[in-house]
Order: sequence, then C-alpha cells, then structure tokens
Amino acid sequence: MLRGNELKEEAEKKCEAPVLKELLKPLHLRKQLRLLRKERNNMAKKAGKDSRLKRAGVSGYNKPKRTPGHPKKSHIVVAKEGDKIKTIRFGEQGAKTAGKPKSGESDRMKKKRKSFKARHGKNIAKGKMSAAYWANKVKW
Repeated sequence: MLRGNELKEEAEKKCEAPVLKELLKPLHLRKQLRLLRKERNNMAKKAGKDSRLKRAGVSGYNKPKRTPGHPKKSHIVVAKEGDKIKTIRFGEQGAKTAGKPKSGESDRMKKKRKSFKARHGKNIAKGKMSAAYWANKVKW
C-alpha cells in the first residue's frame, strides 16, 4: 500500500495533462486520485469506450447478456436511447418463461405469454429504458 509522497508521485506519473497537474497540487491525495480516475474515464469515452459497458460485461449498447451468477436478476443490458445511458438488470433468476413463440406450443405457455404482455404492457411501451421492455424482448 502506498503512502504519502509515494501516492502523490504515482498520481503525478499517471496524470498526462499538464493543466491537470497544476490543478492537482493543492488538493488532498484522495481527491487527486478521484480526479485522475475521472479524467481517465473521460479519455476512454472520447476514445469511444464507456466504463459501464466494461463493468456490465456486454459487447455494446442495447445488447442484453445473461448473468447466471447474479443472485436475483437473470440478464443485464446497458440501454442507450439518444444521449441517455442506463444499466438495467431484468428477469427473475430461474423463472420458467415462455421464450419465443414456437409451433406446437402448449395453451398454457400461450396464456402465460399473453398474461405477461397484458400485465406489463404499459411499462413495455416505455421503450428501451425500461426493464419490462427488455424482459419482453428477451424472455417472452
């Protein structure tokens, strides 16, 4: 674990922008590191990468992924609509859903699908920024 001057030296090494170095001098070391992380995230965004995509483990915006290791939710997606970006977890882990309509499907599954769509219709209509939209698209 780094302390005092070592931490400050490391922070200065990681900082590439000379203007930022001047801004960092009077601040507390933790604040310096926070600013450096923020600057690094900004640089990554300029390069076309978003830290939320990496954290969620998805390949791009609006691309859902299964999360079998999550205790509650079965899927995750980083939804993007216009300039709004939101990480959404959806779907009950282990739920028996109807999936996509299949030929020869039982009446029970047809009713189950219809019931879900009726119950969540208002939220599904909200679009890509709602969990119901993604659950409907992926699981039902």
